[in-house]
Amino acid sequence: MIPGPIRSFLNNRHLIWQLARRDVVGRYRGSALGLVWSLIQPLLMLCVYTYVFGVVLQVRWSDRLQDQGEVAFAVILFSGLIVHGLFTECFTRAPTLVIENANFVKKVIFPLEILPYTVLLSALFHTAVSMVVLLAAHVILDRDLAWTVVLLPVTVAPLLILMVGITWLLASLGVFLRDIGQVTSVISTVLLFVSPIFFPVERLPETMRGIVYLNPLSLIVDQVRAVVLYGRMPDWQALGLYTAIALVVAQLGYMWFQRTRRGFADAL
Repeated sequence: MIPGPIRSFLNNRHLIWQLARRDVVGRYRGSALGLVWSLIQPLLMLCVYTYVFGVVLQVRWSDRLQDQGEVAFAVILFSGLIVHGLFTECFTRAPTLVIENANFVKKVIFPLEILPYTVLLSALFHTAVSMVVLLAAHVILDRDLAWTVVLLPVTVAPLLILMVGITWLLASLGVFLRDIGQVTSVISTVLLFVSPIFFPVERLPETMRGIVYLNPLSLIVDQVRAVVLYGRMPDWQALGLYTAIALVVAQLGYMWFQRTRRGFADAL
């Protein structure tokens, strides 16, 4: 028997795709360059990181890439920020997801549970563009690209599962507790600075490393860098455990959303 979250995605995949496409296009509607901004923005940010951290501050990362020289701090930082950006876009939009689509709530035949999928696909589009910029910068700096980069989707997949579950939960809570949106913004910032984005975990005392890995972004950031920048195989055991937890969260989030959706119309 197919689980509810998967069944809903498969049955409504065409609608999900259309809504996600509308979300992406709508973000740049009216601008002169349109979707080109999705490429320009990460490219400009990478240039800023390179100038500030590489030229002005001359910050260096302790890790080395296949003994071919030190990896530019800006590229390592950018790879972590891409993961954080993917998570944050869904995490901060989730509390207002149902509220912003209130017109769908009163339509009995509309499957509200697909809304998190549309946000996730929209976030994935921008992540994919940023990843292209990252890979191009890495090739320019290192003049090489490890074959392990093909494992990138497998590395990110557990985070996507977790994000869908959290989005279902927050989208439901956001209907009844409007302050949730303010809380998620703060939490998102906290997660940024307590994950190994600006520093390698090895610099921390061993007693604190476990605390850092309680952050849902930490493992994924490390594994993305491993397969993209360092040419290493991912930690399959850690990813397996992460995936198991993510599946539980996704199922619980879906069940909570479906149970509480009956009260959406009254709350709105």
